[in-house]
Amino acid sequence: MTSRADEELYLVLKVRAVFELDGDRVVAPAGAFVFARPDVKRTAFAEEPETTNDALGGTPGKADEANGWELWAPIRPLYERGEYDEVADRLGAVVGAHPQYALLFYNLACCESMAGRSPDAVDHLRRAIEMSERFRENARDDSDFDPIRDEPAFKELITD
Repeated sequence: MTSRADEELYLVLKVRAVFELDGDRVVAPAGAFVFARPDVKRTAFAEEPETTNDALGGTPGKADEANGWELWAPIRPLYERGEYDEVADRLGAVVGAHPQYALLFYNLACCESMAGRSPDAVDHLRRAIEMSERFRENARDDSDFDPIRDEPAFKELITD
């Protein structure tokens, strides 16, 4: 379950989905919209096969910024299976082709940390933080950085 600063609007496209918003259960059939305010703890899941939904979200009062999530999405299943070396190799190529996305540098740093590639992890985390200060805060509590948490270069990066 996550809590976010963003608000989100979900549209259930097929079958039905169940949402939990700050502990309240909301059953949403196909065609239903579900709105989650900022900072609401939320989760969504399908109770039936072939349930499909779409989500639109953003920070109120702030223009949306592309972050490259669509480039990360095809690689994420490898990350979820713990194949960090493979992810780091593939994502490194993606970052090389699309160096404008801080999120990709951050995710690459996470995988490199988990794969034991400490110097690369620190370098890519540094780049992510240079591009977007929010990644400094994210890295402080991200367990993907546990393998390098005690390294001086990492400590320097996460200190304001």
